[in-house]
Formats: sequence, structure tokens, C-alpha cells
Amino acid sequence: MDVLLGNSDVFLNGFGTTVLLFLCATLVSIAVGLSLGAMRVSPIGVLRATSVAYVTLVRNTPLTLLMFFFVFGYPKLGLPDLDYFSLAVVALGLYTASYVAEVVRAGVNTVPAGQAEAARALGLSFGQSMSSVILPQALRAVSPPIVSVLIALLKNTTIAAGFSVAEAGAIRATLSERGEPALPVMLWVACGFVVLVMLLSLLQRTAERNWSIAR
Repeated sequence: MDVLLGNSDVFLNGFGTTVLLFLCATLVSIAVGLSLGAMRVSPIGVLRATSVAYVTLVRNTPLTLLMFFFVFGYPKLGLPDLDYFSLAVVALGLYTASYVAEVVRAGVNTVPAGQAEAARALGLSFGQSMSSVILPQALRAVSPPIVSVLIALLKNTTIAAGFSVAEAGAIRATLSERGEPALPVMLWVACGFVVLVMLLSLLQRTAERNWSIAR
């Protein structure tokens, strides 16, 4: 307890940054993932091919390499400068979006084909039928697995510590400079992540109970 209480500022700042990084990356991953999932089931071949290429490329690229690209390659592209935190948000969000897209695609496939046919019969375009008819039903089915993807995202935030983002993964290195023993620090960091994952798991169970489509 002395390690935790004596360095509460470091723990609070570290986990505060982790939560903020997680929330920002979640927004990016959900927005991009929903778009990619809709493209994956689009009747337009170019959109389907683009979505498949993105998901295949990003899912098979280690997150560390993706983070390396944004931290070291992005500044050489002549684009607007971003700080390390923003770059980590983009990298984590785009990486997780590939998994969200697959979950959304699976959810869309659970919606009866008659729903899309009825939407077309009413004169709705593909985009209108997806946004108003298909996706609302699909999201009810995929909300629990999406939470599982977000749990993985939460744990992946620790990779950002290696790229100058002072989140929870950097707490051990910070406290080692204060002379604190590594094992108790790592145990408290692990406990912090356990609490956060338990909160997300509680959200997942609530989603399964309230939003899942009855079989």
C-alpha cells in the first residue's frame, strides 16, 4: 500500500491518460469500423474490395509496427503535426476498427434478408436502408462482441507507453526512477487494469441481457 499511496499522483495521471486514450480510440474505431462494416456488405464492388483490403492489411499488421509508422513515418508525410497522444489515438483507433468492421459485418448477416428487401420496396437507397433499418438491428446483436473488442483495445493502450505516451504502461518506468521496487508497482498496475476490464465486462453482461436479439 505504501507504493500506491506514496505515488498516487503517478497512478492517477497514468490511468487517467489510459482512460482518455481508450475513450478517444474507441470513438475512432467505432466510427471507422461501422463505415468499413457497411462497405463490406455494399452492392458496390469497389467499396467491398476496399473494405476487404483494409481489414486484411491492418489485422495482419502488428500493432507495434502500426504505432511505429504513425510516430516515425507520419511526420515525414508533410501532414499537420500531431502530438504523440493523438498519433497513438489514430493508430489504436484504425487498428481496432478492422476488428469492429468484422463484428459489424457478422451482425449485418444476422439481420433477415427480408428487412433489406422491405427497405428497397419502400424506395430507400442502400445508405438509407443501412442507417435506418439494417445497422440498428445489427448493433443490438453485436454489442456484446464489440465490448470484447474494446476490452482488447484497453489492454493494447499499454503499447503507447513505448512511444512517449505517459499512460498506465509507463508507471513502472516512472516509479523505478524514484527507487520504487518493480514488482509491487507492476502488481498495482495489473490491479488497475483488472478493475477497468471488470467494468467493461459488466457493461458487456448488461448488453447481453438488454440488447441481444432473442433467439
